[in-house]
Amino acid sequence: MMNVIVHRVAEFLKRFPPFSFLSKEVLEKVAGSVEIRYLEKGETLFRQGQAAEAHFYILKEGAIILTESIQNQEEIRDQCDEGDVFGVLALLGKRPYLLTAEVQENSLLYAIPVAIFEEVLEENSRVALYFAAGFASGQVVVRQDLSESQKARGAFKIKSRDHSLLIFSDQSEIKFSEKVLICSPDDTIQKAAALMSEKHVSSIVVCQTDMKPLGIITDKDLRNKVVSKGIPLDTVASKIMSTPILTRRKDAAFSDLYLTMIKHRLHHLVLTEDGTDKSPVCGIISDHDVLLSMGNSPAVLIHGLMNTLDVKEMRLICDQAEQMLRYYLENELNMDFVASVMTEVNDIIIKQALRIAENSLVKEDEVLRKIPFCFLSLGSEGREEQLLRTDQDNALVYEDVPEAIAEDAHAYFLKLGTAMVEVLLACGFAPCPGDIMASNPKWVQPLSEWKSYFSEWIIRPTEEAILSSTIFFDFRPVAGNLGLGETLSLHIYEEIQKKKVFLNFLANNALMNPPPLGFFKDFVVEKSGEHKNEFDIKSRAMMPLADLARLLVLSHGVIGVNNTFKRFDRLVALEPNYEALFKQASKAYEILMRTRALEGLKNQSNGRFIQPENLGKLERQLLKNTFSPISELQNIVKVRFQLDYFPS
Repeated sequence: MMNVIVHRVAEFLKRFPPFSFLSKEVLEKVAGSVEIRYLEKGETLFRQGQAAEAHFYILKEGAIILTESIQNQEEIRDQCDEGDVFGVLALLGKRPYLLTAEVQENSLLYAIPVAIFEEVLEENSRVALYFAAGFASGQVVVRQDLSESQKARGAFKIKSRDHSLLIFSDQSEIKFSEKVLICSPDDTIQKAAALMSEKHVSSIVVCQTDMKPLGIITDKDLRNKVVSKGIPLDTVASKIMSTPILTRRKDAAFSDLYLTMIKHRLHHLVLTEDGTDKSPVCGIISDHDVLLSMGNSPAVLIHGLMNTLDVKEMRLICDQAEQMLRYYLENELNMDFVASVMTEVNDIIIKQALRIAENSLVKEDEVLRKIPFCFLSLGSEGREEQLLRTDQDNALVYEDVPEAIAEDAHAYFLKLGTAMVEVLLACGFAPCPGDIMASNPKWVQPLSEWKSYFSEWIIRPTEEAILSSTIFFDFRPVAGNLGLGETLSLHIYEEIQKKKVFLNFLANNALMNPPPLGFFKDFVVEKSGEHKNEFDIKSRAMMPLADLARLLVLSHGVIGVNNTFKRFDRLVALEPNYEALFKQASKAYEILMRTRALEGLKNQSNGRFIQPENLGKLERQLLKNTFSPISELQNIVKVRFQLDYFPS
């Protein structure tokens, strides 16, 4: 009978982390040590301040809430559901409980002895990481390390196998030329060079009559060995060829070919039938071929974008970029790198859109076409955070012109902005629901008018003005005369210095969205409409952090830093006493960006609305942990800007 019970306990435990990380033998050992407890509604398992017991717990069935006593009032910190692990202070800190565990419904618990589980912690790094990451219920109150949480998410899931990106997986499709240009060792240098020029290639293989390679001549050889040293052009090819020649089989693994070229600093690698120079040449691979074989690498995509003005081709490259993005996100690559790559891709698309737009207006008045202007990215793209092709937010500023041509200039730049927006639409970027785009006459203005816009928003911070500020203050000059954007940034800084009370209005706005956990510490979801019961990760989690970062950076007079997690990184240097909090806020925002993008890629959407019930237990807990810095930052802002005395 005992064996049956142990088996049932083990079957239950293995459904939930961290027990799901254990081997069958270890799991059965843990299950055999479990103490089964039944508690009735209204009972208390342990109290805040009580010495930690020699067990921690996993809820088998029922409901338990974890509360904290603050100024004689009980505040709910977490609610435990089936499979939740809690009471881990006995395992981790060996200090008094910081929370009280109250039984909400008749509940069945498994109490797991600390003594037996400490061995598991020492031997199983994934189990240790689970607790270090703060995934146990209520644990985020005890310790908060989102860096560990992010690391855990990467360690606990199945990796993507996008073979076009795994260049050392030997799964990449190798592209090389089977038509190899050859010459005889007795041919002159001039003949060899003429053949290379005729075929538009950068190398020629010197072969015997049986096609066995003797050496190779490249453009570099012609420059360094012939031109620079004045060798006569009637010299035979064998005198300047690089030899002995390095060869490989054409069916060799991609990693072998690639690493051979890197190790020997080769721009060309000759392929033969058996991989030696004793068999006929059957192909050649160049460093350019390697680049193409890497498929979705940033270098290939960016190179492709920079060399096309075909909108259909640009759209295909955008699709490829999203596949690259998926791989980067699923494999937990550094978000700074991911965002930088996607920003570079998006910026090049914008610059190519400008070229296409200017080409379409080539017949317009030359005076108008010579007026300096700048295309501005706003919102997430302005902050270098637009990973998916979400809504466009952009505008256009141009240099002030004489009154006589003001109307014509506005008409011209409106055409230019509209043409650019249309290219971006064709590339898959959605239109802005609020029509904040360079196709809207209101957002295509001369520099003086843009200065008036910002001055008005700062001097008269109405609700609409504050909303505009949160969008337009994150502008980033991308294409055209970038100096116009820099001039505008300086104007904003000077205006805020004149009226610093504007920051109080921004602060008040930054408190409009409280941390998105409800009374029972579950996600605050939409109550009605198209997205009923879905969680709005943008407005409820990302926007509060973006608003707080913007406010605090502006309060220090910092301009030119738009990215949210970079703003928090800057704040670490500016306010070292809050270093831990700012680092957690930065990491939280990175995790939210990654989560939204993955949801968008999975559901072919903008990723804004998430169904919490579709998230795994670990993913739900990770997301909840990111909300903690919001509350702490809002409390700091509330005190710093004296918002208790500020009219709402």
